[in-house]
Amino acid sequence: MTASKEQFLNNPLGKDTTLEDVLDAFEFLDDWEERYAYIIDLGKQLPGFPDDERVEENYVHGCQSQVWLIHRYDEDSGKLFLLIDSDAMIVRGLAAIILVALNGKTPRELLATDIDELFEQLDLFRHISPTRGNGLRAMVGKIRDIAAAEAAA
Repeated sequence: MTASKEQFLNNPLGKDTTLEDVLDAFEFLDDWEERYAYIIDLGKQLPGFPDDERVEENYVHGCQSQVWLIHRYDEDSGKLFLLIDSDAMIVRGLAAIILVALNGKTPRELLATDIDELFEQLDLFRHISPTRGNGLRAMVGKIRDIAAAEAAA
């Protein structure tokens, strides 16, 4: 079953769970064990991902884990909505952080977002493996390519 418009629009990440929520949680949590648990909990908020969308075209290359990403451009609002899924719990959580920052923005807003600054603020790259970091960059790169294509259309 292909993802419905409602699945994209009702994604809580970026809407109900905001970037402020994530930043506040990271500030509140003292150690990285607690932060990892929080990241995994964020990943549990990812909406269901249709099995028929787990195809090569939607596969994110460069990730250690299997990661799929689909999007929907909403003509009415001019916003880009994203769904991401992975077979790894920590990667699902990292994908959730990306969605909190980028989901539901216009392509131009998305392209103007300094996601590297967010990752630095959260100190993510010091606390995840280099291969996970590459995967994080691959997800963001694919999203930015989608946003650039939509902005140019």
